Amino acid sequence: MTLDETRLKTLTMKFGGTSLGTAEAIMQSAEIAKAARDHTADRIAVVASAIHGVTDGLHEATSAAAGGDERYLQVIAELRDVHRRCAEALLEQESRNAVAEIDQLLEGFSGFCESVRTLGEAGPRALDHAMSLGEKMSVILLAASMRQLGVAAIAVDASEVIVTDDRFQDAAPDLEATRQKATATLIPVLERGETPVITGFIGATREGVTTTLGRGGSDFSAGLIAACLDSDELWIWTDVDGVMTADPKVVDSARTIATLGYEEVRELSYFGAKVLHPKTIQSVFETEIPIRVKNTFDPSHPGTLIVPNPEESNGAIKAVTAVRNVSLITVEGKGMMGVPGIAARTFEAVASTGASVLLISQASSEQSITFAVPRTNASTAVEALESEFERVLSRGNIDRIWAQDDITIVTVVGSRMRETAGVAGRVFTATGLRGINVVAIAQGSSECSISLVVRDRDGDDAVRAIHELVIEG
Repeated sequence: MTLDETRLKTLTMKFGGTSLGTAEAIMQSAEIAKAARDHTADRIAVVASAIHGVTDGLHEATSAAAGGDERYLQVIAELRDVHRRCAEALLEQESRNAVAEIDQLLEGFSGFCESVRTLGEAGPRALDHAMSLGEKMSVILLAASMRQLGVAAIAVDASEVIVTDDRFQDAAPDLEATRQKATATLIPVLERGETPVITGFIGATREGVTTTLGRGGSDFSAGLIAACLDSDELWIWTDVDGVMTADPKVVDSARTIATLGYEEVRELSYFGAKVLHPKTIQSVFETEIPIRVKNTFDPSHPGTLIVPNPEESNGAIKAVTAVRNVSLITVEGKGMMGVPGIAARTFEAVASTGASVLLISQASSEQSITFAVPRTNASTAVEALESEFERVLSRGNIDRIWAQDDITIVTVVGSRMRETAGVAGRVFTATGLRGINVVAIAQGSSECSISLVVRDRDGDDAVRAIHELVIEG
């Protein structure tokens, strides 16, 4: 494996669920961590996700128990079998200890599920307790595998490090309190020459109640740990060769992007690219830690380097991505023009439903406001808007509120777009030549992205057409 010649003082590495999906993958991750410890950094901290599919299994078991369904016992048996098989395939002398620790965790989970079954419900706090178990089991296996290779590794529960609020299922970390905890718990481990293997996705309130950080929480955890340890770099290990110019399942000519800026990768992540969660960038923003996205199964590949301000590269457009399963909601009426507060009331009503607004486009005549939300939230959002504007609708100031469901958002990203004339024209020409109708348009305030709303049936064609501009440079 080829690694950078420049030795780093501190390196934080994160391994995702697919990097820990099998015994072979866990050992590969352990070998990567050992190579980094031997050749790249004076000290490393490792953050790990649950084994692929385990978190879903824990959620399924808890939900089944809450519904009085004894299937939770079968799911727990399956989870025990997955981890036991990994332990026995991986570990020589340490396998018994690892199996015993994991069995103890699953026995506790079985008792928890029995309590949930008795109560007949499992709220967000209970789900956080249950879903934290996956990472606790995976770090036992990864740390033991690293010890087997001669690395002094210890498993660390992030509930002892990351401090959050009590918004269960999507907790927000307190960075300063987390930094203090990391200094107290992780720095001594590193100074002893040991490697902490830390659970991703998990935190705890100030009172010690377990929380989870929501979707993409392990990436977020890694960013927090990297920032709190003042790491020189953060490496995200996944199952692809970095951030791609497009989804390779849609575009055969998609390729790895060598370098991206913080703004660019944040836009890509927000608009559909699944390699890195946008909160990861948020957590390292102030410390400006470089991030590398690398492939666990091809560690010699350079991957993608993400930095605050990348050097200029050829081509204004770096990537194109898509968000599907979206609905476009429109509030329109001739009486809206010049009436203050319509937009504020619109988005307050939508916010009250918990829906996330992905994109906003407003007609210059002020006669309509159009915005995109996840399709699952559309009907509830429309109902909330109709309730909010009941009187305005009855007076005819708003003509109608309606949703269009067969929608895909296609987003073009590149930091040089803001200083390059004609980019938008090239994008619309490319889609127009394919006969694709653009329903709505929005440009991000950072000016490094342009989003086009198209019909679902045109989504893949739009991505392919625009990707040709990436290849042309």
